[in-house]
Amino acid sequence: MKNSIPRYTFYKNKYGSELVVDVVELKYVKKFLAESAIHTLNYYDVTFITEGKGTFSVDNQTYEVTPCDVLFSKPGEIRNWDTRHIINGYALIFEEEFLSSLFKDSLFVQHLSFFQLESFSSRLHLPDELYARILQILHHIKMEIDSCQQNGVHVLRALLYEVLMLLDRAYLKMTSIEEGRSREASNNHVSKFMNLVNIHSKEQHSVQYYADKLCITSNYLNEMVTSTMGFSAKQYIQNKVMDEAKRLLVYTNVPISDIAFELCFSTVSYFIRSFRQHTGETPLLYRKTHKP
Repeated sequence: MKNSIPRYTFYKNKYGSELVVDVVELKYVKKFLAESAIHTLNYYDVTFITEGKGTFSVDNQTYEVTPCDVLFSKPGEIRNWDTRHIINGYALIFEEEFLSSLFKDSLFVQHLSFFQLESFSSRLHLPDELYARILQILHHIKMEIDSCQQNGVHVLRALLYEVLMLLDRAYLKMTSIEEGRSREASNNHVSKFMNLVNIHSKEQHSVQYYADKLCITSNYLNEMVTSTMGFSAKQYIQNKVMDEAKRLLVYTNVPISDIAFELCFSTVSYFIRSFRQHTGETPLLYRKTHKP
């Protein structure tokens, strides 16, 4: 295993002019993952399984997948899928900017239930009828891309929006989190805090840093986070830092001392002590017992 995880970027000029949405058959992608199925993306991915059964991992969570399953991943998440047994399907991929320019809410995509930072699951199993309906829309997206018609970008945005709204409705029905999601989305400060932590948690561990970014006091931020999520802002930051440590321990061979440095711990011993308090294991033991 390498010290760095392969990162795939969006091929924006695949069709000539720049376009940041696409539908790709998995059977054409699998050959690129032959050397290392572990990778990250710099764009959003919604994968639809049509043939085969196997495992698909997103960060530290592994799912058994079958036809009619849908898998969601956000930029930067570590993915690992079973290319031997997952035979085929479709990947709907896009960059956030493709939709954000259509809405006043710059966090529109991140507010979708399955793309929220604390989403319940990265897998959704759809009823046959709904699955077939969405696959038909995917075919329309592919046809629209290939035809290069006038106003094609607007049509593609509408089709992508329809797919995401159908999936959002199904996901909320599965997880029964309508009330919690509505409460979180209405609290703009908490949503922005979560997004900032997702970006800066490697180097910024203090609640005060994020409070300053949001132009509020640390006490007020902590009250809102605790009210919305059930634990403190500091704990949320610590959880994110430790999640990143787990990813580096499991998916790379980066030395523990370098991980401590990358995550901005003052000393290696402080990192080891913090990790053990959080997980009950030392970083070395966690790496030995959790590596795939």
